Amino acid sequence: MRTLSQSMDLSGRHALVTGGAGHIGLAVGEALVEMGAAVAVVDLDEAACQERAATLSRGQDRGAAVALACDLRDLDASHELVHRATREMGGLDILVHCAAHVGDAELPGWNLGFEGQTAEAFEGAMRLELTSIFVIAQEARKALAASGHGSVILLGSIYGVVGPMPSLYKGTHMANPVAYGVSKGGVLQMTRYLAIELAPDVRVNAISPGGVWRDQPEVFQQRYASNTPLGRMATEEDLKGAVAYLASDLSSYVTGHNLVVDGGWTAW
Repeated sequence: MRTLSQSMDLSGRHALVTGGAGHIGLAVGEALVEMGAAVAVVDLDEAACQERAATLSRGQDRGAAVALACDLRDLDASHELVHRATREMGGLDILVHCAAHVGDAELPGWNLGFEGQTAEAFEGAMRLELTSIFVIAQEARKALAASGHGSVILLGSIYGVVGPMPSLYKGTHMANPVAYGVSKGGVLQMTRYLAIELAPDVRVNAISPGGVWRDQPEVFQQRYASNTPLGRMATEEDLKGAVAYLASDLSSYVTGHNLVVDGGWTAW
């Protein structure tokens, strides 16, 4: 019988993390590297990817992380990404898709009230946050299955589970674009579909965080905390345990699940 320590060990496994240079991408990469995995950091900006790979490799074995810049809105580049990662690392065991437009992203037609949001911004979010998952999952299927313990983790959100609360954003520069919630709802359905389609060789699960603290306006933080049973916003560190669980053999009989990490936001 395997011990818990053995089930948590990711030594010799290889992970591809999209959005790997972002805030959540850092927590994901740290969790995987700390457990022994090699990580391919995927993001739009090459310099940011290289910086994050260097951060993750610091104090670890040589080659703990590699940088793979890629524009996931480019479908051909998304197809090729899996092959690049497999060549660089020598295999693929874990896929974590974090790439997404956040609520305050500076995109034309995005961080605005409903009337000002544009179809172009909406379609761009769908391509980044849904279509790229579809493309990468198709390309990664064989490599993940061949690993013997393939695990896919998709990043959802509480706003894929419940609707937004407009009063949170009143009087701030922040907004909640409709495309964000729609794409995250799609991520959860993608999780269920892929869990069935890729079974029994590959497990597919989602993590749905609550609001993550990123120096938002004080009034927003206070409103958010007052509506959360645990009385605070999430931090990236709060997600590391969920990543460790779903990426490793600790969750070897778990697939098609949405692990909500929201401090109780969706409990009432």
